[in-house]
Amino acid sequence: MTAYTLTINGQSTTVELADPSTPLLWVLRDTLGLVGTKFGCGIAQCGACTVHLDGQPIRSCVYPVSAVERRPVTTIEGLADGEELSPLQKVWIDLDVPQCGYCQAGQLMSAAALLAGNPSPSDEDIDDAMSGNICRCGTYNRIKAAIKLAAGKRGAE
Repeated sequence: MTAYTLTINGQSTTVELADPSTPLLWVLRDTLGLVGTKFGCGIAQCGACTVHLDGQPIRSCVYPVSAVERRPVTTIEGLADGEELSPLQKVWIDLDVPQCGYCQAGQLMSAAALLAGNPSPSDEDIDDAMSGNICRCGTYNRIKAAIKLAAGKRGAE
């Protein structure tokens, strides 16, 4: 067993695993109980498992936990400030973005990374940033509208 010290949503924790190639997704869900991050495809193609590593979106289903140690990871649970949802999460709800909701954690994490790096994204910027996230329900127009609205609210702060 190897011990890994992880910083998840600002909290340091140590996990012991036998296999260093264990995907971060399974450590988050099965070991730490953070089940907001979803398993979709297992090959980094759908985006349901998106989390932030050092502030950048990654696909946790293929990212080995051994490559994470001591680098900050943010999951969907970490977007909110305690019980207070982030502005992005609030507009997601205001615009009824989710339909089935399965992909939405990954969608939100990709959108949050986009807005952190580009507070006033163009349509092309949004399309580029969100291109790796698949929504089986086809809520792409609502996703784009929510990102634009969140960007506008950020500019007004």
